[in-house]
Amino acid sequence: MDTMDTDVIVVGGGPTGLTVANELGLAGVRAVVLERLPERTGQSKALNLQPRTAEMLDMRGWLDTVAGRAVTTLPGGHFAGMPLDYTALDTAFPYQVGIPQARVEEFLEAHLATYGIPVLRGHELAGITQDADGVTATVTTPDGTERRLRAAYLVGADGGRSRVRKELGVGFPGRDGRYSLVVADVVLAEDSALPTEWRLPNPDEPDGDDVFLIPLGDGVYRFLFAGPEQQKHDRDDPVPDEEVRAALAAAKRFRPRLLEVRWASRFTDAARQAERYVTGRVMLAGDAAHIHLPAGGQGMNLGVQDAFNLGWKLASVVRGRLPERLLDTYHSERHPVGADVLANTRAQGILMWPDDDVRALRGILGDVLAMPEANRRIAGMISGIDIRYDMPDAPGHPLLGARLPVRLAAGRGALLGPGSDGVARPWAGRVDAGPAPEGVAGTVLVRPDGYVCWAGPAGDDASLRAALERWFGPGD
Repeated sequence: MDTMDTDVIVVGGGPTGLTVANELGLAGVRAVVLERLPERTGQSKALNLQPRTAEMLDMRGWLDTVAGRAVTTLPGGHFAGMPLDYTALDTAFPYQVGIPQARVEEFLEAHLATYGIPVLRGHELAGITQDADGVTATVTTPDGTERRLRAAYLVGADGGRSRVRKELGVGFPGRDGRYSLVVADVVLAEDSALPTEWRLPNPDEPDGDDVFLIPLGDGVYRFLFAGPEQQKHDRDDPVPDEEVRAALAAAKRFRPRLLEVRWASRFTDAARQAERYVTGRVMLAGDAAHIHLPAGGQGMNLGVQDAFNLGWKLASVVRGRLPERLLDTYHSERHPVGADVLANTRAQGILMWPDDDVRALRGILGDVLAMPEANRRIAGMISGIDIRYDMPDAPGHPLLGARLPVRLAAGRGALLGPGSDGVARPWAGRVDAGPAPEGVAGTVLVRPDGYVCWAGPAGDDASLRAALERWFGPGD
C-alpha cells in the first residue's frame, strides 16, 4: 500500500464535504476529498438554500453563480406546511433559492479545481486510525486495491450511515423512523393540469393528497408520496416503477402519465444525532453528525453551515495560527444547532400527517403563526437567520454570537474568509447609533463565517485585543 500525505482528508463528496474542502482550499490548506461513488448520480436530492446559507455563499462570492443554476425562488418557508413570511427577516435574501442539490455539488466540486484539491471518486473508506500526530485512512480504490492516506486531520461528511462515525465508535442516539415515504425524480407526459410553479405542502387542504409534486424543468418533477403501501417496506427496499406509477394514479389533483423514473428512494422520519462532533483529530459534519425528517427544507443547509463553521477553524489550526482547542468550539456551537433542528423537525413530523386531534392542534397553531411576531420567530429558526452562538467575550451584548445583521453590514465591505497565508481574516467596523438597535453602538469583530465574536464600546482596546487573539491568533 502506498502513502499520500496531505493536511486534511475529507470523506464524502456531498455539499457538506465539498464546502469544507473549499474553505480549506481558500486558506491554502492541502486537502483531498474521498467519494465512494464512481461518478455523480444526477439525483436532485435536496432542493433549496435557506436565507442564512445564501448569505454565507454570498460572503464567498459564490451566490450569483449558484443562483444562476436555480429553478426558482420561494418567497418564504413553511413549518409543517403552514407558511412562514421571510420578508420580515433582516436579510438581503428574504427567500429560498430553489435549486437541486446536484447543481450545488457541481458548482462546489468545480470550484475546488481553483485550489488544486482533488475529488477521488470510487474511493471507499475501509478504516481509520489516529495518533498524536495525525490520522491514517485506509481506502479501497476503484481497482480493488488498498491505499493508505496520512493527514493531520480527517473530516467525516459521509452521510447518515457514516463509516467514519462507526470507526470512531461515536454514539448516535435518537429514534428510528416511524413513518416511511418515497421521493423520486420522474419524467411525466405533458399535461395542462400539472403544476407549473413550486408550492408548499398543505395538509390542511380538504382535497389534499399524500403526494407532493413540483416541476424541476424539462418535464422532470420531484414526486414525494406516502401511504399505507409505503409503510410495509424497509428503508433499503428498492422502489419499483410500478409503485411510483400507482401513487401517481391515486393522486386526486393530477392524472399524469409516467414516462420515466430517474431515481427513487425511501426515507423515514428517523431522528439521531452524534454524541460528539470532535474526537481527537477527526470531526463529523452534515448527515454524519445528524439525521432528521427533511421538514421545512433544512437538511442540506444544516450541513453546509456545519462546514462553514468548521472550515476556517480547521484551517487556522492546520496552519498553526491557533491551538487545537479551537476545534472544541465546533462541537459546542454546532451540536446545539443540530439538536434544535431535530426538535423542530420531529414536531413538524407530528403535524404533517394529522388525525382529527392533530388537525385541531394545527388550527390553533395556524392562528398563532398568523401573528407577525410568532411568524417571525419560527421563520428565523427555519431559515437559520436566528442562530446565535455562546461567546466568551463581552457577554450579554445584543450582537454577540449572532450573524452580523444586514442593516449594520450594508456598505461596510465584504466579509473575507481565510487568506492564502492561512490567516483567518476578521472584519471589524464601527456600528453607528443610527441604524443600530438601542445600546449596540460601538465596534464589532466578525469571524470569517459571519458571526460577531466581539462587540463593545469604542476604546475598549484590551478586550478587543483579547478577542482578536482568541479567534485569529497572535498578531504579527
